Amino acid sequence: MFIAKVTGSLVSTQKLDSIVGYKLLIVEPYRLDADTRRKLVTTGRTFVAVDMLGAGEGDFVLIAQGSSARLTPETKNMPIDTLIIGLVDQVHVEDTSVYERARD
Repeated sequence: MFIAKVTGSLVSTQKLDSIVGYKLLIVEPYRLDADTRRKLVTTGRTFVAVDMLGAGEGDFVLIAQGSSARLTPETKNMPIDTLIIGLVDQVHVEDTSVYERARD
């Protein structure tokens, strides 16, 4: 699993039947800043992820990649490589809160 930030969306009008109706989002994996260990920083990579949870742009999410993305009952027959499996509310490292989701 990885932490990633939703940075955009993707529209594909022609795709395999098994992924019709699923939202596709652009996600950018993040990691803990190696120098300060007090913030999350981008890895500089991006992926297209299938979203089944209702994530939105700017949200931090948990993603699973590779064969792990196909281990849920909903995705076992889908040709996907990245799946959003959780919405991140908080990230704490040692005694520091490095991320907290804004509350509405």
